[in-house]
Amino acid sequence: MRTKLDLGRECRQRRTTGPSDLLRGRYVSLIVGPAIGLTALCSHAQSLGDAQVGASAPLAAKDMKGGQKNASPTDTTTLNTIEITANRRREPAREVPMQVNALSAQDLERKGNQSMRDYLTTEPGVSMSTQGAGQSQISMRGITTGTDISPTVGVYVDEVPFGSSTVYGGGAALALDMGLLDLNHIELLRGPQGTLYGAGAMGGLLKYVTNEPDTEGGLSGRAGVMFSGTRYGGLNHTENAVVNVPIKEGVAALRVSAFNQNDGGFINRIGGDPQRGVNGATTRGGRASLLLTPGRDLTIRLTATTQKIKRDGTAYVDYNFATRQPLYGDLEQNRKVNEPFDQSIQLYSANIEYDFGWGRLNAVSAYQSLRTTATLDQSTSYVPLLNGMFGAPVYSTGYSQQHIATKKFTQEFRLTSPGKQTLEWVAGLFYTNERSTNNQNVTLSGPGVSTSLLSATLPSTYKEYAAYGDLTYHLSSRLAATVGLRVAHNRQEFNQTTSGLLAGSKSLSAQSSDTSKTFLFTLNYLLTPNSSVYGRIASGYRPGGPQPSLLDLTTGTMTPSTFKPDTLTSYELGYKADFLDKRASLSVSLFDIEWKDIQLHDAVNGLGVITNGGKARSRGMELFGSLTPTPQWRFSMGMTYSDGRLTQDVPGIQARSGDRMPNTPTFAGSANADYFFDVASYRAYVGATVSYVGQRNSSFPNTKVTPNFNLPSYVRTDLRAGIDLRKARVAMFVHNLFDRRGMQSAATDYVPLGGAAQVAFIQPRTVGVQLDAPF
Repeated sequence: MRTKLDLGRECRQRRTTGPSDLLRGRYVSLIVGPAIGLTALCSHAQSLGDAQVGASAPLAAKDMKGGQKNASPTDTTTLNTIEITANRRREPAREVPMQVNALSAQDLERKGNQSMRDYLTTEPGVSMSTQGAGQSQISMRGITTGTDISPTVGVYVDEVPFGSSTVYGGGAALALDMGLLDLNHIELLRGPQGTLYGAGAMGGLLKYVTNEPDTEGGLSGRAGVMFSGTRYGGLNHTENAVVNVPIKEGVAALRVSAFNQNDGGFINRIGGDPQRGVNGATTRGGRASLLLTPGRDLTIRLTATTQKIKRDGTAYVDYNFATRQPLYGDLEQNRKVNEPFDQSIQLYSANIEYDFGWGRLNAVSAYQSLRTTATLDQSTSYVPLLNGMFGAPVYSTGYSQQHIATKKFTQEFRLTSPGKQTLEWVAGLFYTNERSTNNQNVTLSGPGVSTSLLSATLPSTYKEYAAYGDLTYHLSSRLAATVGLRVAHNRQEFNQTTSGLLAGSKSLSAQSSDTSKTFLFTLNYLLTPNSSVYGRIASGYRPGGPQPSLLDLTTGTMTPSTFKPDTLTSYELGYKADFLDKRASLSVSLFDIEWKDIQLHDAVNGLGVITNGGKARSRGMELFGSLTPTPQWRFSMGMTYSDGRLTQDVPGIQARSGDRMPNTPTFAGSANADYFFDVASYRAYVGATVSYVGQRNSSFPNTKVTPNFNLPSYVRTDLRAGIDLRKARVAMFVHNLFDRRGMQSAATDYVPLGGAAQVAFIQPRTVGVQLDAPF
C-alpha cells in the first residue's frame, strides 16, 4: 500500500507502448487507486484491559459519563460488567452474540501504547499495512485484497462514522489513527456490521469510545508526560492533560483534553537530503465535550475534536526484491526528493438523546473535515522513462504531490427500546453527504528544466440514504433470536480534468447509483447464567462507484463506466463463558465468509481500472481467554486462525483460485501476564506481553502488477512495570525487547520497473517511562 499516483502502471507499458503513444495522450484518464492513492497514470485512470474481551485483565469499573472512576490497576470486574455499545445499546460484552474485543484505554496507556501502530500490532487477527502515521489500512478476518479500493473495516468515533466511503476520498488508506488521550476504550467488532453500521464495515468495525463529561463532584483532571527512546531512532515524548469542569451538579459539565505527541522515528534517509528518523511524526490534538441534562429525560452532548499529523517521510525501507536484502543498509531508504506528509482532522458532533420511557431517541448530527497532503519521490519511475523518450539525460528528479480533502455531513435518527424485555428493537434513519477533492501533480526536473508530467483534479460527491432496524425476541428465558435489515441507496458523481505532457488536456465525468440490502440473523442460547452459545449470519457491502470508461482494444468494446458493490455473507458460531466464580473467561468463534463481486484493481490494455473480480472465501477460528487465579495474578491470551483465499481466477491481475488473500497471517496470537503486589503501602505491578504474527503475502502470489513479497512470521515481546503513588502513577515499558525486525507490510509497485520493494517494519526496541498525576 502506498500513497501515490500509480502512474508507474503506465510506465510498465513502455515495453509495448511507444513514446509517441504516450505523448499523444492516448492513455490520459485517471482514477483513484491504492493508498491515499491513486492509480494508474492514464487509467480512465476488537474483560479486558490488557488485550481483548475474554483475553486479558479486566477493565476497571467504569462510569461511562465520567470515565474510569476510582480506578486502579488492581480493580477487577468480569465480562458481565464490561459494557460495550456494539449493538447501539450499552450491554455486557459476554451477552453480545458476536466476537467483540474491548481495549481499555487505561491499560493501553499503562503498556506505553501511543497509537494504532502500537495496539494493533499485538491484536490477533487484525492486520495493518502502513506507510507512516496517518496513512494506514486495516483489515480483519482476511477481508482484504492487499490494496483495497475503499474501506473493509469501518471506523466510528462514538456514534459518528469517520472517513470517506469512496475510493476518490482515499478512505481505505486513511484509517483514523486517533490519539488515545481521554478515550474510555476501543471496541473491535469482528465480522460484518452492515446492518447497524452500514457501508465499509464488511470485515469489522473499529470504534473509539470517548469519556463523557462528569456533572458530579468538583473540578478534576490529570496531566501526564511520557519519554522513550527507540534504538536507531530519536527521542519520543508525549505531553497530555485532561480537565473536567462541572458547571452545575447533575445538569452540565465541560471536559477538555489536549495532547502533543512526538515520535522520533527510526528510518534513516540517504540521498539528496539525508535525515535520521525521517518517519518521525508530530501529532497534536484536542477534544472539548459539553454535556447538558436540562431535564430528567433529555441529554445533549456537544463534542469537537481536532488532530494534526506532520512527518518528513515514509516508514519504508528499500529492499532488493530478488535477494530480499536491504539495498542501502538496515532501516535505510534512498530518496532524491523529500517526502513530507501533513494531515488535519476536524470532527464536530451533537448527540441529542430523549428517553420516552418506551424508547430512547437519539438524533446524531456530525460534520467532519479531513485534509491530507503527501509528496512522494518518483525519480526511479519517471526519470528513466522520460530520458529514454528524449534520448538524453534531461531529467534527474521526479516527484508526485497529492492533496485529498473530504468534507462530510452525517445525520442519524435512532429509536432504541429498553433492554431486558421480551421484545427489544432498534430502528433508525441515516443520511450522509460527502464531498471530496483529489488533486494530483507529477513534476520532473533537471538542470535548468522543470516539466509538468501530469496535473489532475478529481472532485467527487457521495450521498447515501439508509433505513435500518434490528428486532430481538426472547423466545424463553434462555433463547433469543435477532433479525436485522438495512436498505441503503447512494448516488455518486465525479469529474476528472487532466493536463500535462503525458495526459494532455481532457475532461471526463461519470455518475453511479446503487441500492444495497444487508441482513442479520442471530440465535443466542444461555447454557447457564454465565455461558452461552450463538449462531450468527450477517452480510456486509461496499458501495460501487463511477469511473471513466476505456476502450478495450482486445474486445473492441468500452469498459463499464461504473463498478458494482461487492457483498459478503458471514456464518459464525460462538461460545462465551465465565468460570471459577467469574475469575476465568473464554470466548470462541468459528466463521465462514463468502465474498463475491470483489472490487479489485484490474487491467485493461495494461491500464488500471476498478472491476468486480470473482469470489473469495475466508474461514477461521478465534479464541480469547483470561484467568485471574488470585488477586495478584492475571493472565490472558488470544489466538486466531484465518484461511482466506480466492475461489475464482482474476485474469486481469494474474490471480488464481486458491491464492491466499494478502496481508493476512494464517496464525496470530498474543499472551499477557501481570503480577500485582505492594511496595510499602503503594500498589505496583509488573507484566509482559508476547505476540506472534504468522507469515503473510504482500500481494497475490502470481500477479505481475504488484509482485508478491513474502513477509515472514515474527515474535514481539513487551515488558511493563508501574507503581501507584496515589499522588501520581509511574510506569515503565519496553516494546520489542529483543529488537526483532518484524516486517509489517510491503509495497512492490516499483518492482516491475526494476525498482525496490518498500518494506514497513514494527518499531525497534523502545524503552520508556511515563508519569501521570491526577487532581
